[in-house]
Formats: sequence, C-alpha cells, structure tokens
Amino acid sequence: MEDNEQIKILQQLIQINSVNGNEAEVATYIQKLFAAHGIAAKQISYTDGRSNLVAEIGDSTSDKVFSLSGHLDTVATGDPEDWKFDPFSAHIEGRRLYGRGAADMKSGLAAMVITFLTLADQQTRLNGRLRFIGTVGEENGAMGSRMLTEQGLADDLSAMVIGEPTGGNIVYAHNGSLNYHVYSQGLGAHSSMPEKGINAVTNLAKFITAEATAFDDAPVSPELGPLVHSVTVFNGGEQVNSIPAKAELQGNIRPIPEFDNAAVIQRLNEVVDHLNQEKDEHLTLHVDYSFKPIISRQDSPLVQLTKKIADQEFGRDTQLQVIHGATDASEFTKSTNDFPVIVYGAGEWNEAHATNEYVDLDQFLHVQHVYQQLAQEFLA
Repeated sequence: MEDNEQIKILQQLIQINSVNGNEAEVATYIQKLFAAHGIAAKQISYTDGRSNLVAEIGDSTSDKVFSLSGHLDTVATGDPEDWKFDPFSAHIEGRRLYGRGAADMKSGLAAMVITFLTLADQQTRLNGRLRFIGTVGEENGAMGSRMLTEQGLADDLSAMVIGEPTGGNIVYAHNGSLNYHVYSQGLGAHSSMPEKGINAVTNLAKFITAEATAFDDAPVSPELGPLVHSVTVFNGGEQVNSIPAKAELQGNIRPIPEFDNAAVIQRLNEVVDHLNQEKDEHLTLHVDYSFKPIISRQDSPLVQLTKKIADQEFGRDTQLQVIHGATDASEFTKSTNDFPVIVYGAGEWNEAHATNEYVDLDQFLHVQHVYQQLAQEFLA
C-alpha cells in the first residue's frame, strides 16, 4: 500500500467524530475496509451507536494468538476556536497531520488496520492468529475492553500490543488508575442558626485533609515510582445563607503493584470509616472505576523483539519507558490468562488530549512498518 493511501485512511478515521461515543461509525468504516481485502470482522455492540470490532487472520487452528489493539473513541476537543485547524478536518501542514485523535490514538489504529490489510493482500503465511481488537470507551471507563475481557477475548492471547502514542518508544509498564466519589450527607438549615443543621461541606473538607496524608506509608515502586493521589473535583452548597445539606468530591489515584487497587480501596474505606465515627459525620465512598497497573518484563521476548525491529526501522536506540497513564491493558490483563503486553504507537504522549493535537506522518509510517514486521516475526 502506498504511503498516500495509508495517510488517507488515517485522515478518514480522524474525520469521523468519535468523541466519547459514536464508535460504531468508526467500527463500520474499518469493517468495510477489512471486507474489501477479504477479512471478516465482527462488531460487538456495547450500546446504540457504540460497537467494538474484532477481526482475525492467519492459521485459525493455531493456539498462538497475537493481538494488535486500540480504542475507537477520542476525548472532547474543547473549544474548536482554540484550534489552528478544524479538529475533524485531519489537516496536513508539512509532515504533521492535525486533528482530534491524531496521536491518541487513531494513528495507532490506522497503522494496525493497514498492517492487517497488507498482510492479507500479500497472503503472508502466519504460524498463528493475528487478532485486531478495537474498543469503545477507553477514554471514559474502558467499558469496551472490560466487556470483551468478560466475554473471554483475552483468554487465549499469547501477547498484545496497545497502540497508544509513545513516540515510537516501547512502554513496558504503566500505573493503574482509580476514580472515586465521596458523598457527604448533612442537614440543611439557615446560616444564622448553624447549630440547627449539619454542614456537609465542612464535613467533607475533613476527608480532603485526611486524604492528603493517607498514603504516606505507601512504598515506592522501582519501576513506576510513588503512588500518586489527588482530590480533583469538589461540589457543595446551593446558596450563601444556607447550611449545605449535601456535598461531594471526586478523586483520582494512580496505583502501583506494591500498593495496588485493592490496597487503595481498603485505605479509602479506612479513612471514611474513621471520619464517620465523629458526631454528625456521614460520608459514603463509591469507586467509579479501577484500572490495575501493568508491568511486562523488559527482557521478555515481546519487548526485545519489538525493540530489535524498531531500532532497525528508526535507525536509533528505541527507549524502554514507563508512563503514568492507564490503558485498555488494565482490563484485558484481568483475564486469568497471563500474557505480556506493551504499549507502542505513533504520536507523542504529551500530544494526547492536547489542543492542536498532531502526529508526525513519517513516524506514523515507521510505526506501521514495525507493527507489520512484529506480527510476521512473532507469528513466524
């Protein structure tokens, strides 16, 4: 496939607005591309307008399964007036392609799709199965990868690559991510008689104070560094002359293997239970979603094979890195099947979610070559 054809596929993917939804249109576009090259693909619906996509090529009798996976959704654009170009125009300026999802992660998605099309067209012999997995909702809860994992789609995987933006470097580990709410129930009263009410705001503020030191004893991961935690959203009160009856906050925590999601949830419950022993304190914790941290061995065959191929393709020393975001890998690896996973893709990590998000087209083309050679050699 010519470079301009590959770039056209990337442009068309970006021109489909899949901000926090509408993944079915992306899935249908890819499904039609696959069909035109003789590849059968199946949409797995999450809800109306939102579909995952799964396809497979290679030896259907083999127990060896290598997966290239990416999410079909993007984050919101923010104010389009802040962009140099329409975020869904997929505008090219020089060797940069601008648009929402250019880095995160329709460039990785396009490169994976092109890998399947090319291998199918060339009738490349694969001693195993190459599985494409496109997921819904990674940017807002990873419901697609959770659903597919529960359906057993990761139970036979030998290895997986997630195509998030890594600048052509290899991410072998990343933190988990845990989002939670704490609700405070008080009693409304006139502000001239605060003793008649229970102030939900001041009671909730006690949680913020306690949370600031609640994880001081958490160990530091040699791979991922310290556990990171923040209270990020706070809402309470309705008018200035009324004692607030309700308040709520949200927090985000980045777990590490040495202080994992279960330990984090236990600690949050301990903080809430301790505060609730105070008079008129009524706090409730709700965990919204919980992604676990991921670490694959740096000396694993998957990491080392990818590095060998990428070093040769880019003509440089590919870096082995960690990131502090989370990916669909946190859900896929909840399978009882143990398999290595790396994150590898085009686009810079700091371009993800950014205004004027872009991908370098030369990097995109190189990464596609790496995917293709990796699939061939892993399944050789």
